[in-house]
Amino acid sequence: MSLCFLQSYWWLLIAILGAVLVFLLFVQGGQSLLFSLGRNNNEGRQPVIECLGHKWELTFTTLVVFGGAFFASFPLFYSTSFGGAYWLWMLILFSFVLQAVAYEFRRREGNLFGATTYEVFLLINGVVGTTLLGVAVATMFFGGEFTVERGNILDAASPVISRWSDTHGIEAIGDWRCLLLGVVVLLLSRTLACLYFKNHIKDADTVLPALRSQLIVNGIVFVVLFLVFVAVLLFADGVAYDAEGALAWVEYKYLHNLLDMWWLLIIFLLGVVGVLYGWGRTVFQPTYTKGIWTAGLGTILVVLVLFCISGYNGTAYYPSVLDVNSSLTIANSSSSHFTLTVMSVVSLLIPAVIAYIAYVWRKMD
Repeated sequence: MSLCFLQSYWWLLIAILGAVLVFLLFVQGGQSLLFSLGRNNNEGRQPVIECLGHKWELTFTTLVVFGGAFFASFPLFYSTSFGGAYWLWMLILFSFVLQAVAYEFRRREGNLFGATTYEVFLLINGVVGTTLLGVAVATMFFGGEFTVERGNILDAASPVISRWSDTHGIEAIGDWRCLLLGVVVLLLSRTLACLYFKNHIKDADTVLPALRSQLIVNGIVFVVLFLVFVAVLLFADGVAYDAEGALAWVEYKYLHNLLDMWWLLIIFLLGVVGVLYGWGRTVFQPTYTKGIWTAGLGTILVVLVLFCISGYNGTAYYPSVLDVNSSLTIANSSSSHFTLTVMSVVSLLIPAVIAYIAYVWRKMD
């Protein structure tokens, strides 16, 4: 297996993990709806929390595996983004810590803060964690304020390869394009959560009287903003590299990627149709409860394609807005041939892991 093949293979695995993670964010979406679906524990919050409490660990575990896979296969990205834009990532991780604490202590005997305090923690994770994850992913399209100097590794006084601007990732929140994707991911997670409640809570429309209105409103706003984001992305500039590794900004790079890799365009459209079908049929046919699976599969396909067009076809998946030559590609930021080969052998266990997740999902229910 050539190094080029291994790099492409591991980027595909990263894309799959990222796509599954976005689907599983329906847990955070449900948490963001806690105070909208039920006025108190008996009317809505308790059934919602019990429903989500069976799945939140899968989302957290997938996030950790996603970061671990990036660290092992593309360590330069890991050190540049996680190590440089640390304020952004610390906010994300802190929100997930609040989630873990909330599920652990909310109903524990002797709770001094009351259940409502921990429900607010869940709400914070649902809104902040989901939105900022979308912002972080958006920097993979629109760029970050970093530079890479590989020669610094020989500097004994300061062997730091990647350096970030003084804001260390917070500036991404101020980029309206990044924030747009963050809001899109939040609305998608809320829409998927409504579909999940419809499927998993018996007599959901009776137990959660506001469920239908939340599904309609969040779904409509999501579709509108998603179309805006797609238009912004397809007309945005991207960084391309040639066979010699020379980097340069190119107009409409992501649009060219979809047209050049037409099979990805087909998969993307199928994913969009799946999301719209799952949401639309649930809205217009109140007895339909399987929308989470159709929309969930569609979500995975759409996100998979977005990751693919960010890294394939000679595209820098992490552009630098300060120095185009510092932009990261799957060719210049990967682990060694030996490391990727060993990891590829280990990756053959992925089907067993997927089967285990499916088993745990059913046992949790």
